[in-house]
Amino acid sequence: MNSTALDINRPVRNIAFGYSTQCNIRCGHCVAADASPNTSKMEIDRAKTIVDEMARSKVTGISFTAGEPLLYYDDICKLLQLCKANRIYSRVVTNGYWAKTPDKADQVVAGLWASGLSQLRLSFSRWHQQHIDADNIVRAASSCQQHGLDYFISFVTDFSKNDDTYEQFLRRHSLKFFPEPVIYFGRAGDFDRPPVSTDYRPNLCAMNPYLTPELDMYACCDGADRFSKTRFLYLGSLRNNSVDALFRKSETLALYQLIRTMGLTSIASFSGIPAREIVQYRKCELCEKLFNSKETLRMLTASAASGLTSWHR
Repeated sequence: MNSTALDINRPVRNIAFGYSTQCNIRCGHCVAADASPNTSKMEIDRAKTIVDEMARSKVTGISFTAGEPLLYYDDICKLLQLCKANRIYSRVVTNGYWAKTPDKADQVVAGLWASGLSQLRLSFSRWHQQHIDADNIVRAASSCQQHGLDYFISFVTDFSKNDDTYEQFLRRHSLKFFPEPVIYFGRAGDFDRPPVSTDYRPNLCAMNPYLTPELDMYACCDGADRFSKTRFLYLGSLRNNSVDALFRKSETLALYQLIRTMGLTSIASFSGIPAREIVQYRKCELCEKLFNSKETLRMLTASAASGLTSWHR
C-alpha cells in the first residue's frame, strides 16, 4: 500500500480543546461543569506547543471550548493564528457575551477572522439566555455574515414547548441554527427527563476526543470524566504521552470502534438490556449505563473481538 493510500485511510482527527474551564455565566444545563466552583487554565506557551504537536500528528480540526474561550481573547487569537499556519480547521464555541453592541461584535469577529478562525459556534438556549441578551446572538451572527466568517448557532433544547419561543426567535431573525439535545450530565444531571419518544435507532457516536486544561485527554468530549467508576473514556495525560499515542489509543480500542460503527443500541442488546428499556435511554446515558459498570465493561471487553462483533443484522 502506497503512502497516498495510507493517508486516505487515516482516521480524521478532530479534538475539543479545553483551554480554560472558566466561564462568566452559570447555566443550569451545562455539561462542562458541576457544582464545583474550581476553574483551571492552560498556560499559553504549553497550548501553542500542543497545537504544533497536533499538527505533526495530522490533527485536522480543533474546537476551542470548555468554559468560555473568549474570556482569554488574545490567547485564543494566538492559537487560531497557529492553527491557520498549520492548516488546521479551527472553531471557537462561545456564549456571545461580548456582542453587547454592533461595534463590539464587529471588533471581536474581525479579530477572530483576521486570526484565521474557520467557524464560530454560538451557544443559545433558554438557559444561556437567562444570562446573555438574545440580541447578542443576532449581533454576533450579523458580524460573521458581514466579515464572511462561517458561523452556526447551537440551539440546546430538551425539545419541550418551553423552547418554542426561542426557536421562533432564531427563525424570525433568519439565523442558521441546529437543535442540540440537552446532555444530562454536569448540572443537567439533576433535571427531570421528559419521556423519550423515538424509534429503535443505532445510536452511533463519532467520539471526538477532548483535552482538558490539565492536559488530560478523553475519548469523547460529551462524556469526558463522567464515568467515575471505570474511567472508560480516559486516554491518558499529555504530561507523559504524545498526542499521536493518545489519538491512536482512541482510534484502535475495540469498544470505541464498535461505538462508532456498531452503535450503542446493538451493544446494549448484546449485554442483555431489554429492548423496551434501551429506547428509554438517551445516547449518552445509554453509554454511561453500559461502560460505567465494571462488570458490564469486563464482559464487553472480553467479547469485543468475538461474540459482540457478530451481533448485527
